[in-house]
Formats: sequence, structure tokens, C-alpha cells
Amino acid sequence: MSKKSAKSPKSPISKKTKAPKEDASSLPVVDPAAGVERVLVITAHPDDVDFGAAGTVAKMTKAGVDVTYCLITDGDAGGSDLSSTAEQRAAGRRIEQTNAAAKVGVTDLFFLGHLDGQVAVTLDLRKDLSRVIRQVRPDRVICQSPVLNLDRIYASHPDHLAAGGATLAAVYPDARNPFAFPELLNEGLEAHTVPEVWVMAMSDPTLVVDTTEVIDQKIEALRCHVSQLADPVAVDGLLRGWGQMVAEAAGMKRSRTAEAFRRVDTA
Repeated sequence: MSKKSAKSPKSPISKKTKAPKEDASSLPVVDPAAGVERVLVITAHPDDVDFGAAGTVAKMTKAGVDVTYCLITDGDAGGSDLSSTAEQRAAGRRIEQTNAAAKVGVTDLFFLGHLDGQVAVTLDLRKDLSRVIRQVRPDRVICQSPVLNLDRIYASHPDHLAAGGATLAAVYPDARNPFAFPELLNEGLEAHTVPEVWVMAMSDPTLVVDTTEVIDQKIEALRCHVSQLADPVAVDGLLRGWGQMVAEAAGMKRSRTAEAFRRVDTA
């Protein structure tokens, strides 16, 4: 596939150069591996987790936590190669995400195959996500924000908002309710309660993760999404700059990098 122009409005490199504006002052710096054995990360598209949480994922897997990815779409509407088919784009992006996941220690991935650009909070999507939650039975779910943030409009892609809303609905009340989607019981999938959710890209995060020691892995993961990057070299400065701004806002040294989340108690 052809790479996007650096001036393209759809280029993740050109559109995401504005650093996140998390108001993370005086937030606790936490160990993401503490108290969890299994974590499920749910995002709308391939590369979403690598922008938002790959450093946190790398720290968890390094500590022995089993992390699973669930991709709602295959990203078939992404890229700039007009000669490619949706099927070709989807296949390529699955490979890219699988390779990126391996860079941060993740080998278990679910691809739900919903259409890129058409994600909505439907009962069908909630059921699909509830099925995955009941299969994985995680101690924590990490997802995208369901809240429109006008200061970070690119993080608020409609698919991202829908993915966040559907995930939270699947966590509560669907996955824990044995009478929600009873056909899942017929598949042998018992109800499961997720104790907590960490939400990415919130304007009011409640915790940060120090990613300094794993920032190189995060960069390597994002660089696997070659069909989406106009300038792979720019990824290094982009991610380090974002991470340093989050760290500084949390009261850490500017030389550190961090990722911020809002924790939601769903026990």
C-alpha cells in the first residue's frame, strides 16, 4: 500500500502532532501490573492501542500479566492506496496489528470484523464484546473514551467514541448479567464481572503509568503500522514528546514518559 502524504488530513502523523492536554497534575503513578493477572484491551481500529496504551501494555506483559487485544474493526477504511480493496486493506492491517502486538508481548488478539467508519453502540456490538469479555474473563478492561473531547478531536473519532460506549455497556451491565444475551450461556460462556476499566484519552485522568523504560517498545509497535504512517521516523519524536508532556503534567521529571487513564470502578 502507498504511504500517506505528510500533508494528508487523514495521516496519523500529521493529524496527531498536537500533544494530549490531560490535566494530570498531582496524579498517582501506578504499577499497571499490580493486582491483575488478565487484562483485555478493546479499541476501534488497529494502531489505536499503540498510540494510547502500548507502553502500559508492555509493562504489564513484562511483569507476567496476560494481555489480550480486541479490535472491533480491521481498519479497512484506513490508508491512502486507492487501488486496494477493503479486503486487502483489512488483511494488511490485521498483519500490522499482530506484528505491533508482538512488540509489546501480546499474542492473543480478537478481530470482530465490524466495518471501519461505521461503529455504533448497537446490541450486536455489545453482545460481541460481552462474548469476548466472558471468554477472556479479565481483571481489567482498557478502552477508548466515549466522551467527545473538542481539545483532542482526533482522539474523538466517532468509531472511538462508539467503541468506548459499547465497551462500558458490555462491562456493565451486559457481561455480568446472565440474563443479558442468554445465547451466550448456550455457548458455555458464564457471566463475568470486570472489577475496573481504564479509559484512554480522557480530559480528566485519575492515574498515570511511567512508560520510560518501555517507550522504545511502544515506538517499535507503532512503526509496525506502515500503511498508516507518512513518516515512520517522526514516530520517535512524536511519542516521546507526548509521553514527556503527560509525565510533566503528573509532576514527574520531564525526562520521563507516561500514559494517562481514568479509572472506573466497575466491581
